[in-house]
Amino acid sequence: MSCDRKLPGTDTVYRRREVSPSSCLFAFLVFAALALGGCQSPLPPLPNPPGPHTAVRLSPGDVIKASYADETIPDQTQKIRRDGKVSLPLIGEVTAAGKRVIDFQHELVGRYEGELENNEVLVTLENGTATVIVSGFANRPGRVVFDRPTTVYQAIMEAGGVSDYGSASNVHLTRMINGEQRTETINLRPTIHGKPTKPKYVQDGDVIYISRSWF
Repeated sequence: MSCDRKLPGTDTVYRRREVSPSSCLFAFLVFAALALGGCQSPLPPLPNPPGPHTAVRLSPGDVIKASYADETIPDQTQKIRRDGKVSLPLIGEVTAAGKRVIDFQHELVGRYEGELENNEVLVTLENGTATVIVSGFANRPGRVVFDRPTTVYQAIMEAGGVSDYGSASNVHLTRMINGEQRTETINLRPTIHGKPTKPKYVQDGDVIYISRSWF
């Protein structure tokens, strides 16, 4: 009798699969890339970070007051239009948006030279608002509007705080500096845990992105 009889359906020959060293190396690199994707090196701080005493720049929607030393012209309180301009006596339309308050004041003094006996003008910001965008893994991402010095932490709290999937230690703050977008990484975990930290203040037009937490 033959001893090599086979049961039906058992004709497949099973062979041991060998794993090549190159496959192991590729798998390791893929794993390492995934593991390190959420652990990027922090970006350096932005130059000249703003503080509560930083000179603000005027923007559309701000309300300014021009007080004249010459009593022949009444003081003017105006809201900067969407085109960035205001209309003032004797000199007409003047662009205010994008300028520091003190710079705009100096400009008005120069423009009123020859128009008034006393061309001294004092410009004050009566009401100024700024807007930042909070995006990423926030509970209520979107625009945050404020009219006082506001920190990154306060802006995120206005957006509902960091979501369960967000990383408080990997927050990106992006700002336009000299026509370029610059970004720095901020770790808010010590602040959340009540440790004394140096606050980071936001500026009008900033974008705050909360990265995903990988752990």
